[in-house]
Amino acid sequence: MKSKTPKESYAISTHLVLPNETNLLGNLMGGRLLHWMDITAAIAAHRHSQRVVVTASVNHVSFERAIRLGDYVTIEAKVSRAFNTSMEVFLDVTVETGFTGERIKSNDATYVFVAVDQVGKPIEIPQLTPETELEKERYATALQRRQLSLLLSGKIDPDDAPELKELFFSKKKK
Repeated sequence: MKSKTPKESYAISTHLVLPNETNLLGNLMGGRLLHWMDITAAIAAHRHSQRVVVTASVNHVSFERAIRLGDYVTIEAKVSRAFNTSMEVFLDVTVETGFTGERIKSNDATYVFVAVDQVGKPIEIPQLTPETELEKERYATALQRRQLSLLLSGKIDPDDAPELKELFFSKKKK
């Protein structure tokens, strides 16, 4: 199976925040943003695997600023690392104010998807070859994020997470 690059999975979506998507303060409801992010990330995961994908986990979402009524929300997603049947998708969210046109980073997130066959059984996917420095950094740290998620869910033992041990128990001596 031929390896793919992150740009081959690139997906982008843009949304206008309308009144029925806001809370009483006029801010976009977090659940609506998560929904938009899930769809955009699923498209990226599908582009990488060329298979049906299911959301396995939402491992991290940051909410750095409120998104207001009338703002434009742009979500960009790329696969940041592929494992055997699962892949991590990194999302960057920017907001453009409808009145000034200023664009500001609003959120980022990592979602994990599993590629499945026609009966829902996990299926092997292509590996990923990062190209840019940012892609290489996200690729390298994806294994730590995966091990942390599996450790917290009780699916692996701490001894099975050597990259996390390196992160917390550095062997450097003074």
